[in-house]
Amino acid sequence: MKPNSQVLKNRSSHDTEREFGGTLGALCIPIFLPLTVLFLICVSRSPEASVLQIPPPLPSTEQLWDPLALVLLLGWIALHALLYVMPLGKVSEGLVLRDGTRLKYPINGFHSLCISGVLLMLLLGLGAPLGCLFELLVPLAVCAIAVSFLFSVYLYIRSFWVPSHALALGGNTGNPLYDFFIGRELNPRIGKFDLKYFCELRPGLIGWVVINLGMLMKEVELRGSPSLAMMLVNSFQLLYVADALWNEEAVLTTMDIVHDGFGFMLVFGDLAWVPFTYGLQAAFLVVHPQALSSLGAATIIALNGIGYYVFRKSNSQKNQFRRDPTHPSVARLETIATATGKRLLVSGWWGLVRHPNYLGDLLMALAWSLPCGFSHILPYFYVIYFTILLIHREARDERQCRAKYGLAWDTYCRRVPYRIFPYIY
Repeated sequence: MKPNSQVLKNRSSHDTEREFGGTLGALCIPIFLPLTVLFLICVSRSPEASVLQIPPPLPSTEQLWDPLALVLLLGWIALHALLYVMPLGKVSEGLVLRDGTRLKYPINGFHSLCISGVLLMLLLGLGAPLGCLFELLVPLAVCAIAVSFLFSVYLYIRSFWVPSHALALGGNTGNPLYDFFIGRELNPRIGKFDLKYFCELRPGLIGWVVINLGMLMKEVELRGSPSLAMMLVNSFQLLYVADALWNEEAVLTTMDIVHDGFGFMLVFGDLAWVPFTYGLQAAFLVVHPQALSSLGAATIIALNGIGYYVFRKSNSQKNQFRRDPTHPSVARLETIATATGKRLLVSGWWGLVRHPNYLGDLLMALAWSLPCGFSHILPYFYVIYFTILLIHREARDERQCRAKYGLAWDTYCRRVPYRIFPYIY
């Protein structure tokens, strides 16, 4: 098949609104985000843990590279690629594509998590020094960043040999920098192996849990037992990952899968950003232990529980409505008709705010940081970053829905005026 560059000549770079700052963002983000990952890891391990420290704690050249880190990373990805293709769980169909087809996806991420857990317990039982992940954090992150760049180059090159209907609408501006960053191909596959879907919930997300466990084991090595704060962080984030994988089918209706191309933005986010920044609290606690009272711990657990309840209930309601609006659990909810034939929920969780799942997500994010105390801002990086991310994501979703639903969306916004935080925003 010939490259589809001729098809793209008919498409002006002005046809698609550019996200994330356009060309400037596509140039700066792939430079500064990897540096941010390394900076945050180094700061979390330093005695001061100050993000304002000048000069910041920088690793030596020897600390940036360890061949063991590359072996572990590639072995981990290979393990989950193997688990992905195993005949476990069911197979589900995604939403209808532009050419009228529907792709099939294996729903076995939770199986992969459980098998990974069993393997880790076996390794611990055999005396494997899982705490060494603390010393390997920087070289592991360097390897993940390098793999992200190389993989993104492969995805960009291969996208010129796929049919035009397989390209993402937002990733074909004709600007190489922007298209490399945002992703040209919507659902790149090798045979039946879906590369974007695999990366979305497998090696990085489960790797985040493994890194957290490594930090807990390092704390055991240093102090004889894990602290209450460390156990809360590990438990909360394991629950979050397990929930995502248990409800893996719901990801098939998300913006990442349905709308965004698979380029550096998602590749780096999945393989490097998530596992090495979402769990900064655990790395912080290794060097900066915190004492928690029973009342403080109970309050934090309650906050995480409320956040999880809002997050799970609202997401389940949305996913059920998208898949089967006639299901008894959603059939009685009030809706608004649109010109596309779809209907918008204006009652239930989605009548409270436009994104109740984001509200629950942020409550959980705060609960993950609170066990680290208030002496440093670093453990709160995730909740600060995630607030900015979700506000930006909500704005992207707002533009897409307004273009798609027109007047019906204006009616919906009048009925549900608050975006994420009731009576605030």
